[in-house]
Amino acid sequence: NSWALLPQPALLSCSPFMGVLFQAGPLLDRVYNTYLLMHTHQTVDFVRKKGAEYGACAQHRMSIMEALDLLDNVVDESDPDVDFPNSYHAYQTAEGIRRAHPDKDWFQLVGLLHDMGKVLALAGEPQWAVVGDTFPVGCRVQESVVFSDSTFHDNPDTKTPLYNTQYGIYQPHCGLANVLMSWGHDEYMYQVMKFNNFALPEEAFYMIRFHSFYPWHTGGDYMHLCSNEDLRMLAWVKEFKCVPQPWGRGKGTGLVPLLLPGSWEVRGAGTAEGEQPR
Repeated sequence: NSWALLPQPALLSCSPFMGVLFQAGPLLDRVYNTYLLMHTHQTVDFVRKKGAEYGACAQHRMSIMEALDLLDNVVDESDPDVDFPNSYHAYQTAEGIRRAHPDKDWFQLVGLLHDMGKVLALAGEPQWAVVGDTFPVGCRVQESVVFSDSTFHDNPDTKTPLYNTQYGIYQPHCGLANVLMSWGHDEYMYQVMKFNNFALPEEAFYMIRFHSFYPWHTGGDYMHLCSNEDLRMLAWVKEFKCVPQPWGRGKGTGLVPLLLPGSWEVRGAGTAEGEQPR
């Protein structure tokens, strides 16, 4: 059989792994190997180390357009649908949101920014520490985590009994803001936005931080860790992940992001300083 089906029946229609057929070969191998490395090395200690390393946002200073240009050199090795630079995906996502939500300029900016943290892959970080679906560390891995049944066997945290209970190091309904997520571009970009005081609504920060948490927003798992605020924000994350994208348009969207102040010289969704996004 020359075709392989990625085994994720728990994920719904907005997941990149739902009912997608792949021709056996380099693409499927690339995706699986990325997750194998991720699920081997993403531990509580690793996540804490990376949070401390990047939390001060002291590595680089650049404009939004400079960061977008860098994404010309990043192809996400965990994505089964996309084999072209992430800069294309950024413009396509923003354009898709513009078509679906023409009245929400801040939401359109979220589409442009959401994967910008993948510049970490150009700063020496391996792709398994940058891309892919995220999951909580420090508690039992749920079934909807992609390849959960075949990629965690060498993860050191599987040898720690506390980390393999339902709640692990957390309390019931502690809130996702208090959960250690596997390290990657989501958390990094969220930290950049927070550090630079982006003039965006809380929903924007939330969508950036958890858009790759497919086991939650699409698989329906980890609800036992969610607060009421998480459940309120879930609808926004789902809306972001399900906005259709105009594939094939590449960079020709006509969307012009603004250059704004901060350590990355960015601030928010095309608003004057202090003005609230519409």
